[in-house]
Amino acid sequence: MESNRRIKAVIFDLDNTLVDFVEAKVKACRAVINRIGCGDANELLQYFLRWRHGFESHENIADYLKDKGVYSDELYKECRKIYDEVKLESIRLYPGIKNVLSNLKQKGIKLAVVTDAENGHAISRLQKTDLLKYFDIIISADMTGKRKPEPDSLLLALKKLGVKAEETAIVGDSLRRDIEAGKRLGILTVYAAYGDRNFFESRKGEADFVARESRDVLRVLF
Repeated sequence: MESNRRIKAVIFDLDNTLVDFVEAKVKACRAVINRIGCGDANELLQYFLRWRHGFESHENIADYLKDKGVYSDELYKECRKIYDEVKLESIRLYPGIKNVLSNLKQKGIKLAVVTDAENGHAISRLQKTDLLKYFDIIISADMTGKRKPEPDSLLLALKKLGVKAEETAIVGDSLRRDIEAGKRLGILTVYAAYGDRNFFESRKGEADFVARESRDVLRVLF
């Protein structure tokens, strides 16, 4: 099924929509575990999923080191560096993403990234994967002080792109944060089912369209 709307802009989530972020995070956790010589990578990942400090915060590593009885300022600093380097190096695009973005650009569609990641992290990931050149704007959570599904970041994107909600589509892997946020504003929603690793979230909600693989984004929008 295709959309009958005249789409002028597409907003993409970043992590687990454009890039496989969870797998990169698992590899980074594994590298930390290898350095400290105890524990388990999935166990460390669960510390990030607590949302006590935030999904990106190094404080989760500090807590883990303390709980394992191996914390020192020097080891913590070293583990932070290992974690960041391995995470960024391990970022991988989902198959077909560049083709999707290239086709959208050729059609004259404006493109944005709206992410809950901080701006520095978002830019680094887009540069690492050679995606930055495709996007007209990058909106990160620290630019608005609010995270999805709060509408602030999406509203800022619409304003900067110069488009209306009904002229826009959003593509994201989270039914709660991306799809719910888009539907609240009347934006056409495309659920990136191929990247959904939100095992800590409710799966309630329904998008206008479902993309089982990245190329489906083009199929449903045009």
